[in-house]
Amino acid sequence: MSPDKTRSIWLATLERYRHDSDRPASTAIWSPRLESASRDELRAIQDEKLRAAVPFLYENSAFYRRRFERLGLVPGDIRDFEDLAAKWPVVDKSEIMADTLEHPPYGTHSAMTEALWAERGWMMLSSSGTNGVPRVFRYSHIDREQCAWANARALYATGIRKGDTVFMMTGYGAHIFAWGMQVALFKMNLPTLPDSGMDAQARASVVLRFRPTILLCTPSYALHLARGIQALGHDPASVGVHTILVGAQPSLSIESTRQRIEELWDARLVEFYGCTEIAPHVGGYSCYALKQGGQVATHLAEDIQIWETVDPDTKRSLRAGARGLTVCTSLNSETSPQLRFLVGDFATFDAGRCACGRTHVRALGLFSGHADDLVNLHGVKRNPTQIEHAMRSIPNSGEEFESVIETDAAGLDTMTVCSEYPDHGSAAEMLCHRLTEDIRSRCEVPAGVEVVPPGTLPKFEFKAKRVKDKRRK
Repeated sequence: MSPDKTRSIWLATLERYRHDSDRPASTAIWSPRLESASRDELRAIQDEKLRAAVPFLYENSAFYRRRFERLGLVPGDIRDFEDLAAKWPVVDKSEIMADTLEHPPYGTHSAMTEALWAERGWMMLSSSGTNGVPRVFRYSHIDREQCAWANARALYATGIRKGDTVFMMTGYGAHIFAWGMQVALFKMNLPTLPDSGMDAQARASVVLRFRPTILLCTPSYALHLARGIQALGHDPASVGVHTILVGAQPSLSIESTRQRIEELWDARLVEFYGCTEIAPHVGGYSCYALKQGGQVATHLAEDIQIWETVDPDTKRSLRAGARGLTVCTSLNSETSPQLRFLVGDFATFDAGRCACGRTHVRALGLFSGHADDLVNLHGVKRNPTQIEHAMRSIPNSGEEFESVIETDAAGLDTMTVCSEYPDHGSAAEMLCHRLTEDIRSRCEVPAGVEVVPPGTLPKFEFKAKRVKDKRRK
């Protein structure tokens, strides 16, 4: 089958399942036909999309064709998810980075062509490049429409409605978060307050003057902005913000962080989850029933993606309820569908029906850190979120912290946690002792603690860099 023919079939399949494309079909759920479909119906949608996506990628992506050939497979060998999980090893970042280096500047992992880019190219976005070469992805205007529809559905699930005004405190760079939110808010006909590189005082003034009801930012910046509003003599809880939508950093899964943000603002914290490699839109999102049975959970968009967890060592697919690393097969893009991309966050999935009425799988306890972020100290691997759990549990501790790992003169690896705290007297000494013991208890590794004045450590508007690894490699 020709590249053009497989593209036509793929686009027709995407359109067939783009129900309620322009407006919500109910007051509670944007698309009940998709979001409340039975598990069998969801699997049938996924499998039909997969049967169109596989030949499309084979014919339109040199990266995928080479991988098929290397595995001794042809498109007909993968007819459903069971075939995919059994025959197709996960794709990780290193493969895409190697492809980008070998075929600069874009790599061959995308189905975007120069002719398509000239005809209906929308935007080139990239990963952060934190763990290597940034991966770039060129998207079409069809991708933009798919992105707006998917994100609007997710925003609707969080409770955002007509009458809300959104203050977007995210950078409009080459990262997808802000752009994906913007096109979705356009589709929902909701007003936005854009941010053109303002500092914290200017943003605090916008909140006080224009009274947005929704804040879009990172968790650490929500804490920082609240302190800025307090410094101007106002209470963040009285400014009318009822929802804070965060992304790029974990927060809902860290109970002390979530409580601190919600108490400061007297607002509800909701979260978007995803990554640039798998789609220009959301993968996971909060609903109004995000906390059930004392445990927070995030829905994953299963009519447009297939989510699974895999064993961290063997990378084999795990049954529902088993903790593993997240893997996504993305089935909602003209130019960048992906087959079993290793997103790499630890999660446990539950396929039971949610109290909100949605049937899409939920990540229980959310996502407990990324495999790439694990710090190996004295043979013990721990995630930086465990340090944050310890930090946020201490009243009046500052909003920022960082862990510095170094090799001392004797060749021993050491970790020092630097924490902001307003009191440098006896209270700071007590903080150091408590935090040292808490980190030892949670992480099973010793750590030194250093207290610094508020405002010493950098503030992050995108992904916070909490670990500085200065060890000799």
